[in-house]
Amino acid sequence: MQPEASRAPAGLNVSRESRGKLEIYVDLLLAWQKRINLIGPATVPMVWERHIQDSLQLLPLLPENTKTIAELGSGAGIPGLVIAIAAGLEVHLYESNGKKAAFLREAARRTGVTAHIHVARLETLRTATNVPKVDCVVARALAPLPLLLDYAEPFFARGAIGLFHKGQDVDAELTEATKCWKMNFIKHASLYDSRGVILQICEATRV
Repeated sequence: MQPEASRAPAGLNVSRESRGKLEIYVDLLLAWQKRINLIGPATVPMVWERHIQDSLQLLPLLPENTKTIAELGSGAGIPGLVIAIAAGLEVHLYESNGKKAAFLREAARRTGVTAHIHVARLETLRTATNVPKVDCVVARALAPLPLLLDYAEPFFARGAIGLFHKGQDVDAELTEATKCWKMNFIKHASLYDSRGVILQICEATRV
């Protein structure tokens, strides 16, 4: 791995302060990657495009005046923690793996992000009584849409929208999800995956 890998590319459309914090995050990510599997090993040389820029494409889709977001199945904090670093947001990160949660705590501390790390299985969210009110809930490569909507339901109920990275099977997943959900959604072509989309769930209620 070349030392330059942790340096932000020239075209990154963020402030100088955010750029510096993202470089700290990437440097930490690459260091921890040697001990625990945070991202796919084959994607390490392409970390900025495959993970950071892929996350940042959500920023223009966030609701106006967004202050707080949540990420389901956070893993390395992609896209949730990355977005929070870039935009100065408060973030709730849900991750059941203790080692990955430890990385998230350290990354939040090093970058100065206000982050709440919830070490819990997502199945427990439906019966939780303390789910925070957030403006947006995000997830990437987590679960088929019907299950993802189940996990996100408590956040939708409190007014959040959803921004989910989905792959080439998104239409089949939408068809399956509409059996149980009434949704208002928009599909945005991914800027970094020719077969992927960003699925914006503006509203979702059970039928």
